[in-house]
Amino acid sequence: MSNESNTKSAGTSHHKFRYLLPPGSNFHFVPRFKLFVAISFLLMGLCFAALFINKATRGAYLNWTIDFKGGTEIIFAFKDKANSAAYSKVDSGVVRAALKSAGEQGFDVSDMSWSQAKVGGGNEDVRGIIVRTPRFAAVNVEQQKKAAEAFLAKFADRQIVKANWSGERLYVRSKAKFTNAEAVEIFAASGLELKPWSSDEELAFGAADEGTGEYTQIFSMWGLDRQLGQAIEKAAPGVSAVAVQSYGVGAKAGDKLRDDAVKSIVYAILLIMIYLAFRFDIRYAPGAAFATIHDAVMVVGVFAVTWTEVSLTTVAALLTVVGYSVNDTVIIFDRIRENQTRLKDKSLERIIDISINETLVRSILTSLTVFATTLLMNLFGDGLVRNFAFAMNIGVVVGTYSSIFLASPIFYWISKKWYSGPVKVRAGAARGAAVAAEP
Repeated sequence: MSNESNTKSAGTSHHKFRYLLPPGSNFHFVPRFKLFVAISFLLMGLCFAALFINKATRGAYLNWTIDFKGGTEIIFAFKDKANSAAYSKVDSGVVRAALKSAGEQGFDVSDMSWSQAKVGGGNEDVRGIIVRTPRFAAVNVEQQKKAAEAFLAKFADRQIVKANWSGERLYVRSKAKFTNAEAVEIFAASGLELKPWSSDEELAFGAADEGTGEYTQIFSMWGLDRQLGQAIEKAAPGVSAVAVQSYGVGAKAGDKLRDDAVKSIVYAILLIMIYLAFRFDIRYAPGAAFATIHDAVMVVGVFAVTWTEVSLTTVAALLTVVGYSVNDTVIIFDRIRENQTRLKDKSLERIIDISINETLVRSILTSLTVFATTLLMNLFGDGLVRNFAFAMNIGVVVGTYSSIFLASPIFYWISKKWYSGPVKVRAGAARGAAVAAEP
């Protein structure tokens, strides 16, 4: 009796999970392939148009960071003002807000930690901040011009022969000498902080040239590290910002990095084509390559429209998107190839529809999982993390679209136009079929 009731309950039991799509779904993709491809070409055209609009209106195709257009990178450590021997930690969000309120633009802030030797022996961990800014110096062109004009007007009686800027220094040649203290207020009116002369500099600048009788004096401003450090100290009054390291990234180095980034994407696409040509056959490679190019163009286009910063992290995200998209495309192609061998009585159009329907739920669930994860990073992250997540959000959507609606249509078009031979079957599968056919 118990066995009978168990059998009955087993036969009437129902699963407790819900299907994302009803089993046996039969969406017709092939008849709409032309529409999908046309939409993709239209969107890609808009992306290219956005690049040229940015160039005409903003002076650059994309909002490059200092990785590509050059700038300055400064590493700050923070010491407790109450105990100068102890290091403190300042949150990167506080630093970011401080620099933004100080009028800095195009900068990036990220956390950094390192270990160093302590004065009394042993090692200590230091939690610092890396600040990257597109500025090369604390003095901009407008400040230089304003300070030079004020300097010449103030000391017109000193018979100034020449006054010119070089970086953060004003070089002055005159018939009469100056003191450093006399020039402090002039530079302060232009938003600059003058460094005091050392005793050696006072001696050197206070002596006239024996041949010409002219005085050569140098007025040096505090650098960018000091300017940014003071802005941070205002937001975190309990600490003192110490510039541990500072170096500039030249424009030529930025151009080289930008060229290398483009090359890396091109090489990735070429390697994907070669892989698919060997993994499947040559008919599959162009579709995957076009889908990959489409994904890259769409991500770049969204960055152009939103004027989001493009850094080396963005390039890393773009390569990740390329890999994700190809993975999704390969799964669909693998199912098409399997069904070509298994469903020989059906047309190629029907085989492609069946294959996409069979992998559709898997593609949607995988994409939603990745999208949800990167969306949280985008919403709650900041700096480079948000930059990476934003690119991934776009890439997951367009990557899923291209795998389904772009890669397969191109494979179908190539197969119909140039390939009329039988589908190649692996040797092992052919031998298995032959054995199965024997009586």
